[in-house]
Amino acid sequence: MNKFNILKNLVLVALVFLSTLETKIIGQNTISNPLILDMVHHNPGEAPYQSAYNNPSVIKEMGYNGKVYFLFESPALAINWESVDKDILPKGTSDRKWVDEKAAQIKKMHQACKEQDIAIYAMSDLVLFPKRLIEKYKIQETFGNPNNNLTEKLIRAQINEMFDQFPDLDGLVVRIGETYLHDAPYHLGAINNKNNPEKTIIPLINILKEEICEKRDKQLIFRTWGAFDRNMKDYMSVSNAIEPHKNLIISVKHVEGDFHRSNEFSKVIGQGRHRQIIEVQSAREYEGKGAYPNYIAHGVIAGFEEHANMPEEQINSLSEFVEKKPELYAGIWTWSRGGGWDGPYIKDEMWCDLNSWVIAQWGQNTDKGEEFIFNRYATERLGLKGKDIAKFRKLCLLSAEAVVRGRNSTFRDMNPWWTRDQGISWPMVVKGDLEQKRNLAQKDESIAKWKEIVKLAKSIRWKNKETKNHVIGSSEYGLRLYKIYRTLIYMDYAEKQEDTKEVQKWIKAYDKAWKKYNKLPLKYSAIATLYTQDYDRHIANNANRKVDKLREKK
Repeated sequence: MNKFNILKNLVLVALVFLSTLETKIIGQNTISNPLILDMVHHNPGEAPYQSAYNNPSVIKEMGYNGKVYFLFESPALAINWESVDKDILPKGTSDRKWVDEKAAQIKKMHQACKEQDIAIYAMSDLVLFPKRLIEKYKIQETFGNPNNNLTEKLIRAQINEMFDQFPDLDGLVVRIGETYLHDAPYHLGAINNKNNPEKTIIPLINILKEEICEKRDKQLIFRTWGAFDRNMKDYMSVSNAIEPHKNLIISVKHVEGDFHRSNEFSKVIGQGRHRQIIEVQSAREYEGKGAYPNYIAHGVIAGFEEHANMPEEQINSLSEFVEKKPELYAGIWTWSRGGGWDGPYIKDEMWCDLNSWVIAQWGQNTDKGEEFIFNRYATERLGLKGKDIAKFRKLCLLSAEAVVRGRNSTFRDMNPWWTRDQGISWPMVVKGDLEQKRNLAQKDESIAKWKEIVKLAKSIRWKNKETKNHVIGSSEYGLRLYKIYRTLIYMDYAEKQEDTKEVQKWIKAYDKAWKKYNKLPLKYSAIATLYTQDYDRHIANNANRKVDKLREKK
């Protein structure tokens, strides 16, 4: 081998080594500086939540380094559009007055974040324009299409005004899966072909990437939810078409679809070329919103039991994501409060706090185990000692097991949408005798676990009476609510068997369960507001009305 070939081979070896080293460094830097973001998801159309997590100093102390402001706290609603046309929001009009007041409110919020030295992000639905603009330019049929020349021009102008008029803004979180207008009386929203990578997603990301990431060196967090979060082909089409950028991050919910137990862990996590931030709901809108113990942080970090049988090559937890694809891990984004609609409304944020704190702390210390972080919470936040730490951990792990069995099953034997917010619809169980009996057995297991949870809650030496009252009361809340769930599912099975006598037996149990549940506030002052029998918002087939019909079939 001549000297030239020896030198050539040495150069190749060196390049391979440097490339490997660079990959490792990138991965380490990504993990060492992740975004740990929190958002309070206020109920659309209602007064904002009164929550400790609205305060930037509170979430900073918990371990967060950034705050995401909700849709109706977004500069998208608060710019004056004067760079485009002063007649869009003329001074002196009601809509201009509303926009100016919104801008002042948002700037005050941003100032609170700057004082705590945490990053500021705003979530915005796109495309969202003032009604006057849409009417003046006669774009009612086209403003939801980012490929339309005028729409593109207006989107770019909108982004420029948002960052010009709100210079403290560090980044934008964009959603196209839905459009909420409940607290936006002077704006309209639309998005055409939201699930189509070629027609909508790719061109829109490219517009935003150019304006936000490249021109301004700010961050764009683009949410996959409701658009390209469930179809791997669509996700990879987007990933392959969009060149990665240090300021572009893709946001993915940790499970397929919405935040339901028994839904599969998201298949797109760890895929493609772009860094990903993972969304986690701490106060689960389909599981009581923090009204009862529901420790999901363990499952999110280490893997839920229902995900244990996923294909070996598929990622099934955040810890596995960080281990296998550290270069793609951009951080974690929790919703400490909110999601969904209406109640239950909690008075004590302990169960939300537990999930949020553990996830935030782990997100920036991924080399630590979930149990290590949990035990810190028990000692540092709750003041527990000795055996009480182990008891509290057992209570929390049992809560995750009780919830998945009581609302669904570890085999997903139920449609998860049958109960949400403060309402209960008639249970939707899959067909098949084996599946239905398996589902019933898990409802029995759920109640047994809830009873053990209550027992543990009473046995722990809490630091004060208020905490004791809340933990015991909220545990009883879970037990009594899940007894109602159980009676309905047994009633549904009996009706399918055409066993009228058994149906009437479970109706009596149902009435008794509701009566006992409704007595909770008499004994426990700190519990959340209760589920209600007449609630039917987004409830397809109200359970109580169905029960009343069955009463007549004696």
